[in-house]
Amino acid sequence: MPHEKAELIEVVRIAGPAPHCGTEVLAGDDVALWGAAQVDRVLALIGDIPGSELYRCFFPGWGIRVRGATGLLFQLAFCFDCHGVRLWGPDVPAGQEGIHSFDPDSAPARELLRHFRESASGQA
Repeated sequence: MPHEKAELIEVVRIAGPAPHCGTEVLAGDDVALWGAAQVDRVLALIGDIPGSELYRCFFPGWGIRVRGATGLLFQLAFCFDCHGVRLWGPDVPAGQEGIHSFDPDSAPARELLRHFRESASGQA
């Protein structure tokens, strides 16, 4: 699994109406680097977020690039409005790339959003 090779997470604040459904690059402002102490915790948190009903907008505001020793493993872009998270990258198994639903009101999603916001404000 790609997350088992993860060593670093780059937190990205996505701004503007960039097309995030087909692009290969997660564009935005890099606001934080999360090292080993946070990688496992954050990826476990993401894994605990339940699914939800997916809406249509998909204008993500936050994203992460997950890197391992050999480079980029995968990227996630989160739209907390439409309940969509896009997963893509070189280590994503076939058939798992694309937009998946998540429940932004769940405790793990709220905790993840708190981490994102604290990173952007320099508190993380």
